[in-house]
Amino acid sequence: MALKREKKQLVITSGRQFGLRPKLIIGIILIIMLVTALTVIIGVQLNLKNTRKHYDDLGYKVAHTVESVLDKDALKKYAETAMGFSKGEKTEDEVKAITQDPQYIAFKEQLENIRLNMDANDIYIAMINMDVYSNYDEKAFEAGEWKPMVYIFDSYYKTDEEYPLGSTSKMNPTYREVISKSYETGVRTDTLLLSEWEGDPTMTAFYPVKDGGVVIAAIGVEIPMRTVNADINAYIRSVIIAAVIAMAVLLAVGVYTSIKTIINPISIVSEEAKRFVENNTEVSDKLADIHTRDEIEDLSMSLLKLEIDTREYIQNITRITAEKERISAELDVATQIQADMLPTIFPPFPNRNEIELFASMTPAKQVGGDFYDFFLVDDSHLGLVIADVSGKGVPAALFMVIAKTLIKNATQQGSLTPAQILSQVNEQLCEGNKAELFVTVWLAIIDLDTGKGIAANAGHEHPALRKSGGKFELIKYKHSPAVATMEGMRFREHEFEMAPGDTLFVYTDGVPEATNEDNVLFGEERMIEALNSVPDASPEQVLTNVHEAVNEFVDEAPQFDDLTMLCFRYKGKKDSK
Repeated sequence: MALKREKKQLVITSGRQFGLRPKLIIGIILIIMLVTALTVIIGVQLNLKNTRKHYDDLGYKVAHTVESVLDKDALKKYAETAMGFSKGEKTEDEVKAITQDPQYIAFKEQLENIRLNMDANDIYIAMINMDVYSNYDEKAFEAGEWKPMVYIFDSYYKTDEEYPLGSTSKMNPTYREVISKSYETGVRTDTLLLSEWEGDPTMTAFYPVKDGGVVIAAIGVEIPMRTVNADINAYIRSVIIAAVIAMAVLLAVGVYTSIKTIINPISIVSEEAKRFVENNTEVSDKLADIHTRDEIEDLSMSLLKLEIDTREYIQNITRITAEKERISAELDVATQIQADMLPTIFPPFPNRNEIELFASMTPAKQVGGDFYDFFLVDDSHLGLVIADVSGKGVPAALFMVIAKTLIKNATQQGSLTPAQILSQVNEQLCEGNKAELFVTVWLAIIDLDTGKGIAANAGHEHPALRKSGGKFELIKYKHSPAVATMEGMRFREHEFEMAPGDTLFVYTDGVPEATNEDNVLFGEERMIEALNSVPDASPEQVLTNVHEAVNEFVDEAPQFDDLTMLCFRYKGKKDSK
């Protein structure tokens, strides 16, 4: 246990190397950074989506504005000339005549102004030569031979690369299907078409121009991605700056609030807990000052109550321990007194060679309720007693002292039989027996001249008898009730006779009822086996054999009951000299 406590204390000490304060501050920083990063990412994504939607709408609004100012009759004429020139059906003079037309020139200038105002790459009006368009060949596209786009107007920002009326150009094949479908159905594309044209990423609004439900041309508005990206980057910069400022403010507020409302109170609770563990004689005067109105305050109040209760508990334990030590000292004296009351000098009658006797008592507690006794009633009669008081501890020990004294006094009168003795003692013990204790008794008086004896068994265990040269066997007969169970009891007697060399073994129920860790009883069979383990053993050796067998059987299990045994060998009158 001491080792475990030492390890726990070591863990607590080493844990303070990286305390709650830096952990919480780092946690707040990480959370705020994560929230800020997620806010920026989500904001950028939403802004990117909205910006593209804005330019999408703007591109088609520009295309629609261009359409609204078009003279569709003139446009059809321009378109016819442009397509004819691309197919070799119109001459350069016919193209030149149209490009010098004031109306054509004025409209082209309008396109250029619109392009400049919205910083577009190009605004053009063109047709698609479906014959060329449907015969797409990748090699022809790479060689510049696949040119389905036929221009009517072009306001390209690189004026030297402007496409004049009737000129053709290749088209980005990545959105061929989208444009062809829009051109054939007359329905504008859903969103701007993204592409990279000559190294310049662009978004194109492709808007078909219809006359009488027939597509006569298409307006293309190319917006450079640099314009979109510039808006997005400006937004990102502003969001990051705002996020950094917000993060700094949140961090300052979060750290200040956390230190004031969490870290400092918890630090006080931790320090006071540690202080109380190291010196538990003083109750904290700081815990009562914590008023966070949350679980930390509950924790501090609980710890304060624990300190108060622990201090009172320690004081009580100290007082109880002192009382227990006093009682223990008195019990030691009582144990010694009880032991002194039992015969412990062996051999007990050195001058009586016809007697060989040994007895022992091992209490389950400091004092027990079992007892044995042996004494000479007169020169030729020996009294043997073994008894077991109900219960254990001090009450049983006190009752045992009274019972032992009464039985010995009554027996030594010399005029009473064992049954009469127990009847007399029964009446005496029943008087004022409010604790309702009782005692099982085996009492025998043996004539040492003849070996004849009379025994009375008041609810006690069956004795075991070994005839000379034979083995121990249980002698079973009807018992009488235990002594002190009821007033007016009468007890049976049993006559027996011992020949020289016979051995008698009596015991309390602590022997057969000894229990091991598996809750199995030692039992009478194991007891008889232990009695017979060494043939013709002396009474002392007999008790040693039984005690060792019980200990081996019980092993680590605690002793449940007092263990008391007495062994008597009758050697006969002829050996008395």
